[in-house]
Amino acid sequence: MTAWARAIKTGWVVDGAVPGPDVDEFAEPAEVAAALAGTRKATLLAVQHPHRTPEARARQLSLAEALPGARRTLDELLATAYHQVHDVVAVYEVAGRAIGVLCLIDPAAVDEQVRHSEQVYPDIVAERAAMLTGLGRATSAAMLVPVGDGAELTAAAGRAVAGQPPAVSTPDSHRLWLLGPGPAQDELLDAVRRRPLLVADGNHRVAAAAAAGSPLLALVTAGPHLRIGAIHRTLVGTGLTSADLAAAWRRTGLVVHEAADPAPPREPGTVTVPPNLVVDLPASEGPLPRIDHAVVEDLLIADALGLDPGGPHVRVLPEGHDPGPDADAVLQLAPVPLADVLAVHEQGRLMPRKSTYFTPKPRSGLLVADLTG
Repeated sequence: MTAWARAIKTGWVVDGAVPGPDVDEFAEPAEVAAALAGTRKATLLAVQHPHRTPEARARQLSLAEALPGARRTLDELLATAYHQVHDVVAVYEVAGRAIGVLCLIDPAAVDEQVRHSEQVYPDIVAERAAMLTGLGRATSAAMLVPVGDGAELTAAAGRAVAGQPPAVSTPDSHRLWLLGPGPAQDELLDAVRRRPLLVADGNHRVAAAAAAGSPLLALVTAGPHLRIGAIHRTLVGTGLTSADLAAAWRRTGLVVHEAADPAPPREPGTVTVPPNLVVDLPASEGPLPRIDHAVVEDLLIADALGLDPGGPHVRVLPEGHDPGPDADAVLQLAPVPLADVLAVHEQGRLMPRKSTYFTPKPRSGLLVADLTG
């Protein structure tokens, strides 16, 4: 497995702007459908969500039925908005805050050299695996971080591109340099392989690549200045009011306070629910560190409210995103400290699904990788 991280044999680099619109990966299906309804041009978003385009929805196409059209759309975009490259790795700098290496990871490396940080939703994994198989290309990258000190990787990436103009530079400071075969590429891949890698962003993409037996497009980065933001939980379609929630949670023995317009917590241990509730989470009965998302999903949502945390009445909401007009309540959680993420991994545990929101993230579509060679 010495070559479990390798160069991209065939890829495509965007010539200008990625064919939009640009929608964050955490967007709900309804948000994606709304964005696609606003344009009639071929877009990368339509390729990534072919069964959510207006045409597919009008014809009630399944993902499997929509994939051939998505493959044709992607072929068209690659021919008109991209140019082809061969045997490259890319050094990628995101907003001046993180620099790392874009490369391919062998699917057999998952669970060995590449380790999950969170549990996953099986239906999302199945959907993403079908996309990889149907398209044969990767349009977005998972973000992996070295376990332990990644300073060598950061330094190698900086040295490789020092004084060189980027191949791609976006208005919001995403920059990408391409390196072909040679000592600089070898040094970067050696640095990537030097330590096990933990999934920071893209647990579902990693699981899907393993399920499909497909290479994984990954940005391997040690930062610096990666940030973990909060991911909340939104209740939708329940009809529950703040009074209903407070009563249900108190019946389970939780301590619920009232406070006007409580802000999201910055430290673990409490949950705030605008417009007027603060919930103290009970002391942990399991291994430390405890991840609040597990308590919220098991106790506040499943036990107290009788809702399936992975069902249609519960949505994931990254901080800064609009919960939408149909939200009954937003359960605001604190960001998970990086030390807790690493400690949970060291213990061989997994965090709940969608517990962390690492930023800055790589931009989809700047570099598309062929997965069939």
